[in-house]
Amino acid sequence: MRETVGVGVGVGVGVGVSTDAMLEDLRTLVEVESPSRDTESLTASAKTVAAVIESRLGGQALLIDSEAGPHVHWSAGGDPKVLILGHHDTVFPLGTLERRPFKVEGGHATGPGVFDMLGGLVQAVHGLAALDDRSGVEILVTADEEVGSRTSRALIEERALACGAVLVIEGAADGGGLKTGRKGCGTFQVSIAGRASHAGLEPAAGVNALIEAAHQVLDIAALGRPEAGTTVTPTVASAGTLDNVVPAEATVIVDVRVESGDEKERIESALAALAPHLDGARIAVEGSIGRPPMPESASAELFAVARKLLPGLEGKAVGGASDGNFTAALGVPTLDGLGAVGGGAHADHEYLVVEAMAERAHLVAALVSAITGTGSPAPW
Repeated sequence: MRETVGVGVGVGVGVGVSTDAMLEDLRTLVEVESPSRDTESLTASAKTVAAVIESRLGGQALLIDSEAGPHVHWSAGGDPKVLILGHHDTVFPLGTLERRPFKVEGGHATGPGVFDMLGGLVQAVHGLAALDDRSGVEILVTADEEVGSRTSRALIEERALACGAVLVIEGAADGGGLKTGRKGCGTFQVSIAGRASHAGLEPAAGVNALIEAAHQVLDIAALGRPEAGTTVTPTVASAGTLDNVVPAEATVIVDVRVESGDEKERIESALAALAPHLDGARIAVEGSIGRPPMPESASAELFAVARKLLPGLEGKAVGGASDGNFTAALGVPTLDGLGAVGGGAHADHEYLVVEAMAERAHLVAALVSAITGTGSPAPW
């Protein structure tokens, strides 16, 4: 039997935090697969998330329908003061669970979504359950974070502004640190139109979209400024139809990460201004940097509180983005990476460190207590 850990002196503890109970809830969530854009699966997942929240915290978890699938919202009531923010969609297609079932072995829990980010959700719920007073707390678990949060962004921003502080339960940084800053990010599609012709009989009559794409890939990659934290990475390319046809069309997908608003504007302008190298070729660019940067200043206040609660806790600015980017851009204090300790996000080796679960639940509870003023959390 794993240890049941109390939430600390002065935090208003009602019950302990049980790692075994957290693992059971984690199994329940993982075993309802929830790939992004699969609304039927996400509906089942949302109902399961709501049931877990209600069973541990009471009250009613509302399902908010969207084109992407249901978002889950729970409120303890009272004047809103802190939003616990997460998502229940995962990147893994249906059938992944059969190949990689939930398992606890060697101190790790594995299975699709354990680290990104169902483990963080379970820890947060159990941490809150250990508090006597949860007034002012809201939980929002969205259905489309992995695919851009198009249907949830307005709701996220509304609740963040209403609450005034956001704790994001995405997976921890390497070594268990919190994520104190994030780059802004976006995806662009560069579409190239050329002209088809017979590759053997009259290749010069065509306009080779693949050759134009090669020029564009080099131009696009040159836009990066690593010294400014800006990366511009062509990631996917396609062109052509048959081996004896000069390709008439090509596409290039580009991943962009920036640390500042100025770099966001520079990159968006530069991509919009791409010009063809070959006579007769045409270029169209779609996309934007949809998630603004999350500056470290947005997390400074809350991170200072976390460091008092858990001395030695480290913070790290990372290249990946989350829904915390949106809330930080509003000027709402936002602290990220409060979820599971582990690694392998989006990969087959994804894992969660079991022995860290109670401490992370404890940390969320103590931060909530400090923000809402319902206790005087002390280090543990």
